[in-house]
Amino acid sequence: MLVRAYLRASTDEQDASRARKQLEDFAEERGLVIASTYIENESGAKLARPELFRLLSDARPGDILLIEQVDRLSRLTAEDWQNLRSELLRLQVKVVALDLPTSWSLAVPTDDFTARMFDAINGMMLDVLAAVARKDYDDRRRRQQQGQAKAKIEGRYRGRPEDVKRNDGIASMLNAGISWTKIQNATGASRATVAKIAKRAVAQIS
Repeated sequence: MLVRAYLRASTDEQDASRARKQLEDFAEERGLVIASTYIENESGAKLARPELFRLLSDARPGDILLIEQVDRLSRLTAEDWQNLRSELLRLQVKVVALDLPTSWSLAVPTDDFTARMFDAINGMMLDVLAAVARKDYDDRRRRQQQGQAKAKIEGRYRGRPEDVKRNDGIASMLNAGISWTKIQNATGASRATVAKIAKRAVAQIS
């Protein structure tokens, strides 16, 4: 049984590795060793996350996916969450979250009956917290859109300022044929940002 830590933040401005020590302390207290850590800046509302799926590709049956909070794993729609849950079940990967105490028992050996019982309880609680995380995401998006709409009416909305220097650097690297992954690692930009700049460059050419 290997522990694979997953750390996620929604934007490039947030520190995705912020909770790393908490996960390491949790594992150490239980005599577990974190075999690998996967860090990315991607929205939890998006299923296509490179580091998450690299983790799943590396995982073996019985491995633990360790997260700080369930919303670090999912702010997905019901359909996308079920797809991810099905993949976790297929791979026999156990989700342990610091904010879900019922999952902690999955990190220690136990008898078959107890393991199955906590598996069932944990699965139900994961579904509940994933639904809550999605509702929170939808509520915040709605409030943000309402605030932006009001600001636009009042002439106050300006949007997020663009990091021109960084984006010019990304454009230069794209022109040089550097891979998107290397650009992300060098600049800390999300894949969505690299895609946007690549699309902008194509539009300018055409």
